[in-house]
Amino acid sequence: MSEAHSVRVLLVEDDEDVQVSITQALTLAGFEVEACGSVERARAHISFSAPVIVVCDVRLPGLSGAEWLPEIRKIDAELPVVLVTGHGHIAMAVQAMREGAYDFIEKPFTSERLLAVVRHAVERRQLSLQVRTLRDALENWHGIQAVLIGRSAQMQKVRRMVMTLAETAADVLIYGETGTGKELVARCLHDHSERRRHHFVPLNCGGLPETLADSELFGHEVGAFTSANKQRVGKLEYANGGTLFLDEIESMPMGVQIKFLRALQERSIERIGSNKSIPIDCRVVAASKDDLKALSDQQKFRADLYYRIGVAFIELPPLRERREDIPLLFEHFTLLAASRYERAAPLLSSAQLAELTAYAWPGNVRELRNVADRFVLGLLGDRLTLARGTGEGAPGLPLGLPQQVEHFERTVIVEELRRHKGDQPATATALGIARQTLHDKLRRFGIAAEEFRS
Repeated sequence: MSEAHSVRVLLVEDDEDVQVSITQALTLAGFEVEACGSVERARAHISFSAPVIVVCDVRLPGLSGAEWLPEIRKIDAELPVVLVTGHGHIAMAVQAMREGAYDFIEKPFTSERLLAVVRHAVERRQLSLQVRTLRDALENWHGIQAVLIGRSAQMQKVRRMVMTLAETAADVLIYGETGTGKELVARCLHDHSERRRHHFVPLNCGGLPETLADSELFGHEVGAFTSANKQRVGKLEYANGGTLFLDEIESMPMGVQIKFLRALQERSIERIGSNKSIPIDCRVVAASKDDLKALSDQQKFRADLYYRIGVAFIELPPLRERREDIPLLFEHFTLLAASRYERAAPLLSSAQLAELTAYAWPGNVRELRNVADRFVLGLLGDRLTLARGTGEGAPGLPLGLPQQVEHFERTVIVEELRRHKGDQPATATALGIARQTLHDKLRRFGIAAEEFRS
């Protein structure tokens, strides 16, 4: 059973022949149908977030479909209602659409027309329920989960590492591609430590000219050099008691590395133009997109500095290696953008969601956030990403069809495992596959069912 067909069709039709005909057509197409002869009987199947869509005749004994619509919308405004109408009631159906009906079908209609409308309505309902689930998850998360967002095993490991290291005095080296959130991890290390009462001081070494590095790191006194018109407290001194975050540390000039290492070893600094030694006590969290050990072996980074700051390591996975987190992250960024720009948060189509999951995201989480901003602002068409060409795993390129199918399959399995709290038999039943088949897929995808048990 496909995920889209897990949404049932609630058919409300008093004509038995028509009811049987529609039920048969929908069942043959793979939809699960619940048929009722009146609104009064169908009411019990309607609730907030019920996995159903409604296909209802406009004219019914008792309450009509058009009269029932406001009641349904009051319970759940996103529940799609498709009205079935005769030729003489088209004006009523059009008015109902203005009042929130999803679509209408005019009698007599073909099976193709019925299936097309129902398929789109089911897809819409599935997507709205998925978004609702994501939003509930985001609202219920707190602490580090609400900052380092993701359900993947990789992000769970990152969060555990952060919480383990936060309360220690160990210096930390964070590895990750551009845009993976290295500064966010560094801030979490600071915010969950005793040092959170003091400053978190970020410094991008890539934008640190060697001529200004001494002043930036160590500070200076008035008159220390021509343009030193006032005293300056350097980053190391300002971070005293707190955390100094050095981004792109691989870009730190060699001459600066020597002075910085000495300051760390002696735990003291001297401002330029002063002979007074100032004690410092700050934790150093460094980040790099390159392997510092390999750079030190090539004499492009000081080995002694590498061993000084390389006490503990956190590796951030690129977004393409944790694709199951993409829907949750995109919804998070969509909600943030909607609030920031005072716009309604739009809903993705299934094609757009598949595109987001298949794209390689060379800019990682930062690029995903930019796409979410453009999505909310209405600056994108049907295509969300700027993919060009094809190729597996190549930065910026979408995956080929077999890889897209595999990633989609993995995402569906993970979601069902989560929904059934790691119960493999229940998950296999929901997916419509044999238990052994599910077991084989879990092993192939490297998914541990026990991680989803509550």
